[in-house]
Amino acid sequence: MSAPDATPSVPDAPAYRPIRDQLADAVSTAMAVVAAEDGLDLAVPAASVHLERPASREHGDWSTNVAMVTAKKAGTNPRALATSVVGVLERDLPDHVASVEVAGPGFVNFRLDDGWLHDALAAVLDQGEEGYARPDIGHGEKVQVEFISANPTGPIHVGNGWWGSYGDALARVLARSGHVVSREYYVNDTGGQIRTLGTSLLARHRGEEVPEGGYRGEYVTELAADYDGPDDVAVAGRWAAARILDRIKATLDSVGIVFDEWYSQASIEESGAVDETIALLDAKGLIFEEDGKTWFRSTELGDTRDRVLRKENGDATYLAGDLAYHRDKFLVRGFDRVIDVFGADHHGQVASLMAGVEALGVEPGRLEVKLGQMVSLVDGGEAVKMGKRAGNAIDLDTVINDIGPDATRILSLMSTLDQAATFDLATVREQSVENPVFYVQMANARIAGVGRKAVERGISRTPLAAVDLSLLTHPRELELLRCLEELPEVVADAAVDRAPTKVTTWVRRLASCFHGFYHDCPILADDVDPAVAQARLWLVEAARIGLAIGLGLLGVSAPEAM
Repeated sequence: MSAPDATPSVPDAPAYRPIRDQLADAVSTAMAVVAAEDGLDLAVPAASVHLERPASREHGDWSTNVAMVTAKKAGTNPRALATSVVGVLERDLPDHVASVEVAGPGFVNFRLDDGWLHDALAAVLDQGEEGYARPDIGHGEKVQVEFISANPTGPIHVGNGWWGSYGDALARVLARSGHVVSREYYVNDTGGQIRTLGTSLLARHRGEEVPEGGYRGEYVTELAADYDGPDDVAVAGRWAAARILDRIKATLDSVGIVFDEWYSQASIEESGAVDETIALLDAKGLIFEEDGKTWFRSTELGDTRDRVLRKENGDATYLAGDLAYHRDKFLVRGFDRVIDVFGADHHGQVASLMAGVEALGVEPGRLEVKLGQMVSLVDGGEAVKMGKRAGNAIDLDTVINDIGPDATRILSLMSTLDQAATFDLATVREQSVENPVFYVQMANARIAGVGRKAVERGISRTPLAAVDLSLLTHPRELELLRCLEELPEVVADAAVDRAPTKVTTWVRRLASCFHGFYHDCPILADDVDPAVAQARLWLVEAARIGLAIGLGLLGVSAPEAM
């Protein structure tokens, strides 16, 4: 629902500061006063004051353990220090603080009036979709997120594509939190698997059985029918890989995943970058020859065993290509940080990759590797094991066409990356509260419905400066406001922890809060006070903004009707 006024904020209103920052400043100041009065060493900057929401609301709205973490250094008792801090705070309570008290061994708990939530609401409306929940924790750090990177030897399937939504959502979260992000897909378009693909294609082209260890999927037969090139396994393999890659791109595009760069492994090898990388390692005494192979002394850098970089036939190993590729990422293209999202089957490669990157002169910590665990899909039966070569993989296309792109994305963002999970497709086909995507999107549809109903009745939102937000006192209203106020923190935590699933959890909670508000707080009913109706209309708009931000970070659409 669009608002009649283009600028909803109060003219010349002071810039909004989150209540957490205000409380941290007050605690820091109080600690300084206690230090001066009692002769203690208590220099605690506001940035070091940890504040959190107590698990139980009966313990207040915010709590800090600052007295407990500083008392020992100051040579005093935590509870005594907390009591002194509370005494100073009570002399001039900060804005919106109704009371402050000592709890347990030395926690300082704050109880707030509702005004802090009304201030937060005004901030959501003032900053809008573009400005709200943009914590600048990245400070322009240049980050590359590489994910999926499935070999183009078959259509992308659930086994290698499920965590694509994770990589894309992580990139969105990082971009919103002040990072400069590039999404990249590393195309393994050379080597033994491409020759195997070519062998499989040519066998089908001649009407023969695919050799042992080849690719047997129906897609190989379909490609073979269109192939008119030479009887050369390398040429045939590259030809097939290019067409499979086009299909992979279309599949990912259908679920909203678009890469900034598709980086060819063949281009790395053909450019001589692998030889250059091996030469750099050799200059550091980390290369040796044995049994006709070129080896990397990765054990000197913490790996469990040394690794082969070139086979006897001269082919570069995956590790050799990966090291040349990461040298390009860090030392040529200049990324400050690289986050690789791999499947769990790559676990054994992480140590050698880390060792090699460090050997190339990249500081530890700049490369992060995230491993996605196995995923099973159930549809009223047992999970299906997936194997591309056997041709029995569940294509990601099949799942997307079955439950839709939004459900596919939200489903894959409900569990953490390091957690093996099983998902029931039957649940997400139902239009019920058990279906997570339906429940969330229905909240947005209800928001849009309020807007349509208001238009039908000729009701417009009064400019925010003239609306009394303090009328929002119903528990359902306040709970919705609490949820909206947390979004900047959720985005920051999701970025720091590399956990976009935290946004999924928040979006589902926001939807639940809105459904409760919608049920218990009439907005446009005839018996609702017009002033209350206006405040609630602005709360609806704030919920729309929050959902738009959250769903946008997840790459999920926000339909206005269901």
